[in-house]
Amino acid sequence: MSPILRNQLYALLYFALSTLLTWWFVVVSPLYISNEQMILSTAVAGGKWAIQIIGAFFLLGEKRWVFIKNIGFVCLVGSCILMPYVILSTTQVTGSAPFFIGSLILSVMTMIVMYHRAIKQSDVHISWWYFWLICLSIAVSLQLTVVFNAIG
Repeated sequence: MSPILRNQLYALLYFALSTLLTWWFVVVSPLYISNEQMILSTAVAGGKWAIQIIGAFFLLGEKRWVFIKNIGFVCLVGSCILMPYVILSTTQVTGSAPFFIGSLILSVMTMIVMYHRAIKQSDVHISWWYFWLICLSIAVSLQLTVVFNAIG
């Protein structure tokens, strides 16, 4: 199997699993009050990754698939960090708002560090990390204002 095909398959696997795990996280959370809110939240979360992937297709040439695979792994790890909340919420041990928020914060902080490492491993310019941080900041702002109306 060629390295490009292997990177493509891993990228697809990582992002597909991450999408499923993130959707599961959203579905079990009692903080979402409608299907529309759930869809909007996952679209905002996925949007920052989609922007990076689209940018990679147009700007990274031969490095695109290594980069996409590496950030896909970051995305998957971030989603896996949400699983204790999913499991404990599903078993009705706890589904509290602080646990929900804490899970998200831990996930985001881990992804920030891992994304920086993915940039280095992909041998792409550090500006990709800065751009992702900007996308992340916008996504968090949209989650707080548009999805949850937590900030008016």
